[in-house]
Amino acid sequence: MRLQLFKPIDNAPLIIFRIFFGLLLALESFGAIATGWVKRVFIDPEFTFSHIGLEWLQPLPGAGMYYYYALMGVLGIGIMLGFKYRFSIIAFTILWSGVYFMQKSSYNNHYYLLLLVSLIMIVLPANQYASLDARNNPDLKRLSMPQWCSWVMIAQVAIMYFFATVAKFYPGWLDGSFPKLLFISSPFKILEPILSHTIFHLFIAYSGILFDLLIIPLFLYRKTRTVAFFAALFFHIFNAVFLQIGIFPFFALSFIVFCYPPDFIRKIFFKAKPRLESFEISYATKPLLIWFFIPYFIIQLALPVRHWFIPHDVLWTEEGHRLSWRMMLRSRHAVTDFRIMDRTTNTQIPYNYKDRLTHKQKYFVAANPDGIWQMTQIIKNEFAKNNQEVDIYVDSKVSINGGPYYLFIDPTVNFTTAKWNYFGHDDWILVPNLYK
Repeated sequence: MRLQLFKPIDNAPLIIFRIFFGLLLALESFGAIATGWVKRVFIDPEFTFSHIGLEWLQPLPGAGMYYYYALMGVLGIGIMLGFKYRFSIIAFTILWSGVYFMQKSSYNNHYYLLLLVSLIMIVLPANQYASLDARNNPDLKRLSMPQWCSWVMIAQVAIMYFFATVAKFYPGWLDGSFPKLLFISSPFKILEPILSHTIFHLFIAYSGILFDLLIIPLFLYRKTRTVAFFAALFFHIFNAVFLQIGIFPFFALSFIVFCYPPDFIRKIFFKAKPRLESFEISYATKPLLIWFFIPYFIIQLALPVRHWFIPHDVLWTEEGHRLSWRMMLRSRHAVTDFRIMDRTTNTQIPYNYKDRLTHKQKYFVAANPDGIWQMTQIIKNEFAKNNQEVDIYVDSKVSINGGPYYLFIDPTVNFTTAKWNYFGHDDWILVPNLYK
């Protein structure tokens, strides 16, 4: 096993992945500007809901976020071309971390995956071939890499797919009720008789489980690799067309290069690249593997299981939902209001929080416990600035996957003193029996 980890293999998979990755980063960044996403998420809002504890992390004023995203796009091109690669990937990772932690109202799991892969790419030798860096500095040029460089990428996507599989084993997915909601407003009206059929919803549910569970093993076994390739191509293109989830389908497809023999990838993408002849084992990268990747993957295995150690169902409480690969899994709708009581007169103060929020922010605040808690802190600070003492109570009902509405927040809890539990259950979240 030790010899296999450090065995030199052709670095073609990592090199072509760097090119794909940089291109996708540039498209994500420039596309966010062109489609108006940056404006809707960072410029139009009065404030953003950062991750709790990072409330100071707010968008740049004025048109600053346009320049921010343009810079990320330029860095993506630098990564693709292998130009000042180490600087480009580190700078992009820092900037993307800012974007990721800066707001939660417009959230997608591929934002998290981009962050993780960017972090991995910082330490991989991805600029040692077919790069401007190697062209400008021939001493940098290499034809090989240790085999673990491919294995860490495979491990990352395997973790993602495995926990995505586990998360689907709940009644709302297994009975097809959530897959039904995914296609209820499809723009492809001609396909409505198929997309609205129960059999189709069940097919989506169980084929999704089988795909997530088997796709990596099928890719790693030589005899099923071709089947896996066409299955992945169909699955991700289908999702790109019908679910419109940005670059994620193409990003997921780019990892395929690590599942094929490196020499096969070389022949397809780098026909002029010399065939690797030297197979001398080197343990120079062993410290990196031990001190970076072992702790990294321990964390990656721990984060998705943390919600199993928090009381009650994560589907309802949302506690432990993020960073757990619970992807496109449920629909939440809520009716939430805040009661602001003047502490001196004990009278209710009219307050419409929705006037201060964008459409997506309204949804985030209404349906998510961290959104509710953060909104109460914003309201508390707003009244405190005016030297007005208030008590804040929340009336909230939530529906999962179009089901009945249940009381979500304890209406007797005063949120001016309620705390946020970073690692456990918040007692002010009421927990019904969703499946009775």
